[in-house]
Amino acid sequence: MSFILEPQTGKSIHLLRGQAYNSGLIMRFRSGGTADRNALALARLRIAVGCLFLIFGQYKVFGTQFTLHGGFLWWINQFLQNGSAYPFMVPVLQRIVLPHATAVAFLVAYGELATGLALVLGIWVRAASAFGLVYMISLLLSSNYPGAHAPVWQYFGASLDHSVLALCFFTFIGSCSDKVLSIKKYVRGKRRATDLSDD
Repeated sequence: MSFILEPQTGKSIHLLRGQAYNSGLIMRFRSGGTADRNALALARLRIAVGCLFLIFGQYKVFGTQFTLHGGFLWWINQFLQNGSAYPFMVPVLQRIVLPHATAVAFLVAYGELATGLALVLGIWVRAASAFGLVYMISLLLSSNYPGAHAPVWQYFGASLDHSVLALCFFTFIGSCSDKVLSIKKYVRGKRRATDLSDD
């Protein structure tokens, strides 16, 4: 048997086999543990998505096929020729993206790499996720059109390539996925430790 101090009241509480004889305290312990597990799961998802973007971004940045030798241009033409773009996106691709294909290709390449780094390291996560969300929606509208007469469920099925990642980015924007397993958390911990040592 051992004792701990209850955080709010300072009362000494008996502990036996790791259990506290105080239901409110036990609930706080359990809810805190669940919150920690949820934060860790969200951070792992953030890092996994970041790794995907690092994989797809690095070859675009460190190679020239995608940006300077027609790789990006080929994909846009494929979307247009195969009817993969939503009808309202076709003029956007033809009049805005294609005339500035090289610039957009570099934006995509470095944007993917920067997004991957931000998610893996846990820095500027919300800004990177906002870019990622816009990027996924743009790709979805440019390449996941199932056809004018497709049933509704096929619109969702055709979008899975990009909608799942879009939902991940939406979640990262509205959460604290950088709470753990992040440079931000590490730096804050170091500062706190320094402040305590100075005191």
